Amino acid sequence: MRTVFPKIGEVRRDWFVVDAEGKTLGRLATEVARVLMGKHKPLYTPHLQVGDFVVVVNAEKVRLTGKKWTDKIYRHHSMYPGGLKEISARDLLAKQPAKLIEHAVRGMLPKNRIGDRLIRKMKVYAGDRHPHAAQKPAPFPVALS
Repeated sequence: MRTVFPKIGEVRRDWFVVDAEGKTLGRLATEVARVLMGKHKPLYTPHLQVGDFVVVVNAEKVRLTGKKWTDKIYRHHSMYPGGLKEISARDLLAKQPAKLIEHAVRGMLPKNRIGDRLIRKMKVYAGDRHPHAAQKPAPFPVALS
């Protein structure tokens, strides 16, 4: 028995498109993060980028359960005194629907340089149109509930 480590040139990266309409945010984010990391492939190796590109459309139609639309708060700080900014999930969806999905998926990726590179392979669009038709994206490989 030998362990086979894929070379960078051997890795085939596909493009997948997923429709976020009616999907729960957390369940969608876990499956997108899984495909970005490449865990759905038999050649998965944690220290290499073997994942695929993912295009998420209809980001404004994602759903949250319970009272998360009002109770879930996204915070960031400008590092200046009094620079704490807060925004609820409902307001973030109204202003930047793509950021809602990007934030959820980023939290499920590794917190290192590989995670920084993996998040660049995800493209999120608010509407149902995207400019990646030339890549011929396939339907998402995982059935989302």
